[in-house]
Amino acid sequence: MRKIIYWVHTSVDGHIDGPKGEFDWPVMGEELSAYSDALTDRVDTLLYGRGVWEGMVAFWPTAESVSDHPHVLRYAPIWRGTPKIVFSTTLKEADWDTRILSEIEEIAELKRQPGKDLLLTGGSRLAAALTDHGLIDEYHIAVHPVVLGGGKPLFLPREDRLNLRLVESRTCDAGVVVMRYDRA
Repeated sequence: MRKIIYWVHTSVDGHIDGPKGEFDWPVMGEELSAYSDALTDRVDTLLYGRGVWEGMVAFWPTAESVSDHPHVLRYAPIWRGTPKIVFSTTLKEADWDTRILSEIEEIAELKRQPGKDLLLTGGSRLAAALTDHGLIDEYHIAVHPVVLGGGKPLFLPREDRLNLRLVESRTCDAGVVVMRYDRA
């Protein structure tokens, strides 16, 4: 069975964006970029919630025209060429080799299909819904050395405890700590 891998950047105070929705604080140094690239190599489908999708589609189709960062130059063609799934109940159409799904069971069915793993990038609402249904297998959390003082929380409030097992941790360039957890 395929895995769903959750890859997310967070601040030290546990926010995935700033108080005004800003996402200008993650620093993608060489080591963190290599970690991200290794995750991407494991998958054949990118998975997004609507909000993250809107940010991704606003940047990646023409990313090389606004940035010459090595990570951007490597990842932009991969992003454009990889099938994508957006989970949304409001989005009606999407381009860039993207399907729209609106039922959690549709994502569970994707896990049962043959292929490489699925990469869920960013966001907290879709991650929370998939976690509630036991669909996320690995949590890769990059903690950046910044305190944002507000914004969307990494984990939404839950009714019950979520036990995770630390599998790996490492410090990357720019003081980013990446932790990989599996469901306990």
